[in-house]
Amino acid sequence: MKRSVMLATLLVAGFTVPASADIVTDWNRRCATLIGEAKLGTPPAVRVMALVQTAAFDAANAVTLRYPVTSPVAGRTKGASVDAAIAAAHRAVLVKILPAQQASIEAAYQAALANVAEGSARSAGISLGEQAAARLLAARAEDNPATPVAYRPHATPGAYVPTAAVAVPQWGARKPWNMKSPAQFRPAAPPALTSAAWARDYEEVKALGGKVSTQRTPEQAEIGKFWEYSLPEIYFGVVRSVADQPGREVTRNALLFAMAAQAMDDALISVFEAKYHHNFWRPLTAIRNGDLDGNDATVRDAAWMPLVDAPMHPEYPSGHAILAGAAGAVMKADLGTGPVPVLSTSSPTAKGATRQWTSVDAFVQEVAEARIYAGIHYRTAVEVGVEMGRRIGELAATRMKVPTQ
Repeated sequence: MKRSVMLATLLVAGFTVPASADIVTDWNRRCATLIGEAKLGTPPAVRVMALVQTAAFDAANAVTLRYPVTSPVAGRTKGASVDAAIAAAHRAVLVKILPAQQASIEAAYQAALANVAEGSARSAGISLGEQAAARLLAARAEDNPATPVAYRPHATPGAYVPTAAVAVPQWGARKPWNMKSPAQFRPAAPPALTSAAWARDYEEVKALGGKVSTQRTPEQAEIGKFWEYSLPEIYFGVVRSVADQPGREVTRNALLFAMAAQAMDDALISVFEAKYHHNFWRPLTAIRNGDLDGNDATVRDAAWMPLVDAPMHPEYPSGHAILAGAAGAVMKADLGTGPVPVLSTSSPTAKGATRQWTSVDAFVQEVAEARIYAGIHYRTAVEVGVEMGRRIGELAATRMKVPTQ
């Protein structure tokens, strides 16, 4: 799960879209631009979205009274402006956690307030939004992503090992939103290297995920490149397919985004805890050392390279798969038995191309398959990741989605 300055630039350009039907959805898009400006990696970006979307829901709900209070939100005030409350909540959280982007944040905030008439309703909304943000930040004060890194590279004393730093080894020690602990959904170990399951996984990614592959179709290659991108905007693009449907009420959308953001943040806490616990090798390493795994069914390819550069963290389970599973479970909870809109999103790593799906399961399955086509993950890792994400998303929906008044 990587990003670059180029992708940040593409994010700002590629995800600029017309304003949507409500302010919470507009702010969801604005946050993508701000995250691009801040040049955040995927885990910190997902954390930012969880904080701002939760504060926005708390602020909106304090005005509309649609849902019972389930978190430390500001006191309820009828007659306040919901738009002002949502804007103020976003500003207060974003200025705190993205101080280098203050100028852009203030510009977005003033643009939002320009659409709200001056008066007591606007003032009350601003006050509620600021209170909601302050209480949320206080409640999350123990969530410290800067926990000292205890990761220790494996090495024989005196022997060279690659010196590139691994990604966020401390992330699995963060405070979850809804899980009891980061290890609550830790999966069993990946297949033993001597097993038939390992040989199956190995040969599949070797055949489909190589930089040069005679078995991968052009569309599969496109899918692999599409999902090379991992910042939250690519997932929230799908979630907005639900939020942008006609007749949606603003607090319901705020809740949808908050559930998705919390589930995705918990998903990354969970997956990095599991990754560094199991410390399983990537296909690039395994395939170039296929003669050393003790399995006669795995044939070494000393020159094999993946279609997409391997991220700098352990392979098992898949981070993309757990994010898709979590977002998918939240969307299913929101939609219930109602119709599923056409889901879509765009990707900077696919030159801004858009892909569509007619079901939540089809979206989740594509994300999982993409990581095999990219040469990044084995099938077991994506299947396990999807299941972990599903459970985490359902947990978020169960804890946050309450009957309407």
